[in-house]
Formats: sequence, structure tokens, C-alpha cells
Amino acid sequence: MSAPTRPAATPATVGRLTTRPLDPDADAPLLHRWVTTERARFWGMQDATVDDVRAAYAEIAASPHHEARLGLHDGEPAFLAELYDPAHHELAQHTTLRPGDCGMHFLVAPTDAPVHGFTRAVIEAVLTECFADPEVRRVVVEPDARNGAVHALNAAMGFTVEREVELSDKRALLSFCTRDDFARRTR
Repeated sequence: MSAPTRPAATPATVGRLTTRPLDPDADAPLLHRWVTTERARFWGMQDATVDDVRAAYAEIAASPHHEARLGLHDGEPAFLAELYDPAHHELAQHTTLRPGDCGMHFLVAPTDAPVHGFTRAVIEAVLTECFADPEVRRVVVEPDARNGAVHALNAAMGFTVEREVELSDKRALLSFCTRDDFARRTR
């Protein structure tokens, strides 16, 4: 899954979005500032310390089934993306997964200068990165059931809700987006 900096197709009005592998040691202080904000409450790390964040992302970096990527907006850190194999996630207990499924999470950094359409551009860029892998046929997400803003974004990208599921840390809205559904929504 891991690769060096990768470009993503983004609307020209938003700027250039790329990702690079996350460095748990170097990036933990930055991520800590992002994940402990009220805006990131659904990320589940509001009470985390910098060391907690470093440890969580070191665990992801060590996993062959999960990767974290730091998203850059015109070269500056602006979002976080996690890609994972849902067959090695508790989701496997709640649905029938298929070969070619890829799990995804994303978090947009807090900002004092919001750019209209930026969050939509980020999710589109992350999905474009997922589907750039020819083996990925479907992207799986399981956002908190209370996160209406992300559900709207997911629907706009072509996700179909399967159902709510009770995970160890949240009640989640299990949803899937096929390569074809994504292509139809982003043409």
C-alpha cells in the first residue's frame, strides 16, 4: 500500500493535493493538534497525548494491513488519510467483504482560512488514490452514525449505505463505494 508522495486529481480552484507516508515520530505533534480538536471528535482521540498519537500511528506504520498518509495542500500539511484492509478489521465480523475491498478514513485539518469545496476535494482525492490501485474494486467506510456531514460527502462520492453496525468504539454507518459508482459521481 505505501508509496512516496502521490499526486491526486483535484479541482484547480482548491489547489494541489498530494499525500506522503506519515512519519509517526515527526508528524505526531502536528497530528495531535488536529485530532484533539472538537472538530475531530469523531476521530476518537480528543484526550490523547502526543505520545498516544505517536504510538497509535507507529502501530499503523508497523501493520502490513493499514497505512496512514499525510495529505498536503500545495505542499503544506492539511489532511490525514488512512487506508486499510477491512478483512483485518472488526468490520469483517459485520458484513461480507469482497476481494478488492479497501477501508478508508480521512480527517481534514482545522484551519482559520477555509477554502470552499476543500473537504469534498480531499475525499475525492483520497478515493482517487484508493482506486488508482487496480486491485481495489470497492472502498468501505464506517463513520460514526452521528456524523451527518461526512455521510453527505460520502453520498456525493457514490457511497451506498448498507446499515448501521455496532463497533467496539462507535455505532457506525457501514457504507460502500464501487469504482463505477465513484466514476459516475466524479465525471
